[in-house]
Amino acid sequence: MSLRILADENIPAVEHYLGALGCVQRVNGRTLARAQLEEVDILLVRSVTRVDDELLQGSPVKFVGTATSGFDHIDQDYLQERGIAFAYAPGSNANSVVEYVLAAVAAVNDKLEQLLAGGSVGIIGYGIIGKAVAARLAALGITYRIFDPWLDQNAILHAADLQSVLDCDVVTLHPELSTALPWPSHHLLGAAQLQCLRPGALLINASRGAVVDNAALLTLLESGRGPNVVLDVWEGEPEIDDALLRAVTLGTAHIAGYSLDGKLLATRMLSDAVTAFAQLPAPSIVSPVAATASLPVPAGMTGAGLIRHLVQSAYDIHLDDALLRQTLLEAPSTSARGPRFDLLRKSYRERRELAGSSVCGPLQAGQLAVARALGCIPVSSGAPA
Repeated sequence: MSLRILADENIPAVEHYLGALGCVQRVNGRTLARAQLEEVDILLVRSVTRVDDELLQGSPVKFVGTATSGFDHIDQDYLQERGIAFAYAPGSNANSVVEYVLAAVAAVNDKLEQLLAGGSVGIIGYGIIGKAVAARLAALGITYRIFDPWLDQNAILHAADLQSVLDCDVVTLHPELSTALPWPSHHLLGAAQLQCLRPGALLINASRGAVVDNAALLTLLESGRGPNVVLDVWEGEPEIDDALLRAVTLGTAHIAGYSLDGKLLATRMLSDAVTAFAQLPAPSIVSPVAATASLPVPAGMTGAGLIRHLVQSAYDIHLDDALLRQTLLEAPSTSARGPRFDLLRKSYRERRELAGSSVCGPLQAGQLAVARALGCIPVSSGAPA
C-alpha cells in the first residue's frame, strides 16, 4: 500500500517515520484549503488548522492526525460521521510545557525561592499536562492546589475551589479550551477572577489564549495592580495585542510545548497510529536525533540555585521573550505581525528537554535528589563534594 500523506510543514521527521509508507508532501497548516486535499489519504496537522466539514467535504482523506495533545481544532463528530480515522498525541509535549512553567518560575523575581520556602502553586486543569506539572512540583517538594470542576474531586489530590487556587503565589493554566456548560474554560479568568490574583503573584498561561480574557488582563496590568504575567498563548493568534505584549513580564510565541523531543514524540505517536490504521507491521525506526549533552553541576550549588541552573541550562525563556518582542514590536506594519508570529514558530530553534539529560559531577546527596526530581540522570564523577 502506498499512502498519500499531507503534513503540516512544522511537524518534524514525518519523512523519517512515514516515508517508507508512501509519498509525503508538506503544506502551510494555517492556509490549508480544501483544494489541496484532492489526492490525500492521510492528513497530519497542528493546532493552527481547523479540521471540519468545510475543509474535508468530498475529499478522499481517510485518516486525520494532529501532532498535539489537545484537539479542540478538530471536529471529531464530523470525522466519526464520515468514518474518518483520528489520532492525536496526548502527553507528547507535556514535559516540554512542564519545563516551560519551571523556566517561567525560575525567571521571575524570587518566585522559585518563595515556592521552596513554603509557597504554593495553583494548577487550573488536571489533564495530562496539569498532572505532569503537579508530579514535578511534588518531586521538588513544592505545595500545589488543583482546580478542575470537570473531574471527580475525590480523585484529585489537593483539589481546591477556584478562589483558593487563584490565591496561590503562582497560578498556571492547563485546561482544554471549551465553551461547554456548566464549566466553560473560555474566559475562565475574566475581570473578576483576575482581580483575585495577589499583587506580585505570577500567572502563567501555556494552554489556550482565550482561557484568559486578554482585554481584561490588559486593563488590570495597565492599572498597575496586576500580577506578574507570563503568556505563551494569546487571543487572536497570530494577530496578538502589542499593548498586552508590552505589559506582560514575559511573552513567547506559543512555543511552550515546542521542544524537539516533544515534537518528535508526537510524530512517532502519529506514525504508530497511521501504521495501525493501514494494518501494517510497526517498523523499527530509531530516533533521528542524538542524546542530549551532559550538564555539569557547579560544586556546592544546591536548592533554588541548582534548580535554576539546570532549568536555564536547557531552556532560556528570556531569549524567546526577546525574539517575540523584537519580531512583533519592530514590525513595519500591523499586517506584518501575524506572518512574523507564524515565522517565529516555523523557524523555532532546536530546543532539547532537560528531562533525560545527564547531570555530571561529584554530586552531593541534595544535588542527586534535585537532578532526579527534574527527570535528569545523575552521573557521579569522583567522590561527593
